[in-house]
Amino acid sequence: MIKTRIGNKDDITGILSLQERNLFSNLSEQEREKGFVTTPFTVSQIEEIIKQNGIFVAENKENTITAYAFAGDWTYFEQWGIFNFMTARFPQLSFNNNKITTENSFQYGPVCIDIEYRGQGVLNLIFEEMRIEFLKKYPISITFINKVNVISEKAHTQKLGWKIVDEFDFNNNRYIGLAFDMKNSVLGTRK
Repeated sequence: MIKTRIGNKDDITGILSLQERNLFSNLSEQEREKGFVTTPFTVSQIEEIIKQNGIFVAENKENTITAYAFAGDWTYFEQWGIFNFMTARFPQLSFNNNKITTENSFQYGPVCIDIEYRGQGVLNLIFEEMRIEFLKKYPISITFINKVNVISEKAHTQKLGWKIVDEFDFNNNRYIGLAFDMKNSVLGTRK
């Protein structure tokens, strides 16, 4: 039985452990085909996002962290260059006939699910936990996915219903930018 909730300081060790096992730089090319995360968060960065109620976790019956999802305002994410690049592109982007801005949107991700729990609906559960919390402030969620991370792209577009709104190059990588209407629940609507 998997349960999801907003993360807290007691979860930091589990989050870091899961991150370490799924970090792009720690995986072989073959392992990367099953999905990966690229951003290594530090303890202080996790503590900072906890203050925003911006980390969500899934845990199994042994209370082991089996998944995490970050979400936060653009001020938090501006410490990484790619997010500044993304927000600079907002004036030319729209979603559902609305301009995308730093005021009406937030950054979702990264999300990481332990390999043995993938394909079991954990993504939908943890995303819905985040969606309910962040819908209080934002109508639009934004994220990006490295084009080589096909597993993540399919999971987000096919399982959750994200829409591709941008494509860009950054730091010698090709990315897609995606948007999500926060009014849309992901539970019971997709397989």
